[in-house]
This record gives sequence, C-alpha cells and structure tokens, in this order.
Amino acid sequence: MDYQVKVNATKEAAVKQLKEEFGQYTGFIFADYRGLTVSQISDLRKQLRSKDAVCRVVKNRYAKIAMRELGHEGIDDQMVGPTAIILARGDEQSAVAKVVVDAQKGTDNKLKVRGGLLDGKVFDAAQVDAFSKLPGRLELISHLMATMMAPVQKVAATLLAYQEKLEGKTPAEEANA
Repeated sequence: MDYQVKVNATKEAAVKQLKEEFGQYTGFIFADYRGLTVSQISDLRKQLRSKDAVCRVVKNRYAKIAMRELGHEGIDDQMVGPTAIILARGDEQSAVAKVVVDAQKGTDNKLKVRGGLLDGKVFDAAQVDAFSKLPGRLELISHLMATMMAPVQKVAATLLAYQEKLEGKTPAEEANA
C-alpha cells in the first residue's frame, strides 16, 4: 500500500503567501523571542519599520517550505521552536541586524538571535553580531565622499590664501577690517 500525502489547500495558500512575502526581502534574521513582553515586541517592530523591515512569527514548517522554494538552503536548523523571522531589504541589512542585536541586549537576552541569511550567506549568531557592527552602505558612501572632498577643500583654501597674498592683505588684516 502506497502512502499518499494529501495537501490541504489552506496550507498550500499559506506557503504561497509566505513565499511571495519572503521573495520581496533579501535578508533574514532568525531569533527566539520567548519571554518578551508585548511592549518589547512592539518596540522592536516599530524600530524595524523605520528601517523598512518587518518581524514575522509564522509556522516553521511553512517558512522552511517557502524558503526552500525560493532557493534558500541551510537554514533549517535555525528554525526550531518558536521563531521570529526578521525580514530586511537590500542595503539596510546591517542596520536591521544592528537593531536586532541592540534589542537583544535591551531585553536581557530574552530575544536570542539564532542566525541569519544575509546577502545570500548563512550566518550563525556570532556572525550576525559581527555583521551588525559593520557600517551600512550610506555610511560608507559618506566616508568616501568626505575623503574625496578633503584635497579639494585644501586646494581651495590654498588658492584663497594665495589670492589674498597677491592683494596684499593677510587673512588676519581682513578679519580686523
């Protein structure tokens, strides 16, 4: 006698909905949330919304199927027991990881990061913590622009000083005038 699995239409729809939602995000952080109060979870969700991220609690089995169908492998061991999945988009992944790690410290470690799937790579809890300490894309761009502007600012100041010297005024005399 062959055993045949009956697929429930509502369960299939739930997996499809999760797959569509997960497909919109590129980063996933998995955490144990047992012991958090409603206000702590609400605060975490509010902070995540400001970073265009969400915190979802779904059935692990459905999430595993949806992740597998999206091609995300190697995360089954992180989704054991009650699991909160933090979903992050694009360049905000390190900022979202920072929010989650800071929330973990702010809740006396009741929120426990298990690991994540960030930039297509599986991370354990320590790696998520290290990833959260990295500067974000916008912060790196601002550092780069400041570094690029420094020589231009020095040239401008030198040319201004040279012009003032040619006019016969020193910057100190001009300030007193």
